[in-house]
Amino acid sequence: MRYLTAGESHGKSLLGIIDDYPSGVLIDMDFLNYELARRQKGFGRGERMSIEEDTVEIISGVRRGKSIGSPISFVIENKDWENWKEVMGTSPAAYCDMDLEEKILNPRPGHADLVGYLKYRLDDIRDVIERSSARETVVRVCIGGFAKIILKQMGINIFSYVKQIGKVIFSKDIKVSSGMLKEIERSEVRCPDKIISLQMKEEIIKAKKKGDSVGGKFEVIATGVPPGLGSYSQWDRRIDGRIARSFMSIPAIKAVEIGDGSNVFNDTGISFH
Repeated sequence: MRYLTAGESHGKSLLGIIDDYPSGVLIDMDFLNYELARRQKGFGRGERMSIEEDTVEIISGVRRGKSIGSPISFVIENKDWENWKEVMGTSPAAYCDMDLEEKILNPRPGHADLVGYLKYRLDDIRDVIERSSARETVVRVCIGGFAKIILKQMGINIFSYVKQIGKVIFSKDIKVSSGMLKEIERSEVRCPDKIISLQMKEEIIKAKKKGDSVGGKFEVIATGVPPGLGSYSQWDRRIDGRIARSFMSIPAIKAVEIGDGSNVFNDTGISFH
C-alpha cells in the first residue's frame, strides 16, 4: 500500500490518495472520524485545534461501504479556510493584490523555511510554511485509520503512549491490558500513570509561561505482528529501515529507536541479543 497527500495548512482542503488498498474491505467511517478526533486532543495543543472539526469525505475507491480495489481518494476540509481565502486563494489576481508587507520574508530557525525558499525559488516563505506544516498529518492519520481497519482483521493492534515530556519520565514497564489502554486514552498527555501525567502537564505549563515549549518521547507497540515482514535481501526492504523512515518523515521527529536500540552501546553482543 502506498499513499500521497496534497494541500496546504490554510488552503481549502487537504487530500489523500491510497493505492493498492485491498478490495472488499468494509470501511468504518465512524472509526476514521474517531481517529481524526483523537488527533485533535492533547494538553498544550495549539489554538488551531479549537477551530477545526476534522471529518473525512471519501471521493473514490469505495462503493456501498466497501473498498473496490481502485485508488481510494478522500478530502478533509479546512474550516479555517474562510479566514484565509484572500491570502491562500488560487486565483492569480488575488496574489497580485498582496502587499509586500503580507509576504513572509524572514525564515524561522529550525524549520523548512530557508531551504524551501531557496530550493523552489519562491518569493514568499508562506508557500513553504503552508506545505511543511504539521497540519498535513491529518491526512496521514486518516490513512493510518484505513490501515488499522485491515490490520484489525488480521489480529494486529497498534497503540502508543508518552514516555517523557521535558524532564518528566514515565519509566515503568508496560503490560498491555484493556485497563491500561483506557488509562492512556483518558490521559490528556497519553501517559498511563495519573501522577506522572499531572507532572507532564506542569512541565508544559511552565514552558508555556516562558513563551517556550518542550520536547518529548513516545513509544509505539504493535501486537500480533507475524514474522517475515520486510526482507534482508535488499536494503530498502528491511523492516527496521522502513519503519524508521516513516517516523522520521513526521514533522518534529528527530530520532527513532527500535527495541532497546539506544542502549546497545551499554551492553555486550551476547547479552544484548
